[in-house]
Amino acid sequence: MRAQVEATIEVIRPALQADGGDIVLQDVDEETGVVTVTLVGACGTCPASTQTLKAGIERIMRDRVDGVTEVVNVAEASL
Repeated sequence: MRAQVEATIEVIRPALQADGGDIVLQDVDEETGVVTVTLVGACGTCPASTQTLKAGIERIMRDRVDGVTEVVNVAEASL
């Protein structure tokens, strides 16, 4: 599953980088399907980052990788 998640991030990354941001994979919990990432650069401080994460990254990840249930941003999880 981790390899599929990493490959999907490589597909998503150019769109984030075009807006001055990026995504860093932190963990893939294969039991729960939770993917933990860190949004960095402009994505780390953007007010729309939660929308980007849930409506964009999570949706794409769930469509492309069987077993993914949620994508969580480490920065938001620690708030």
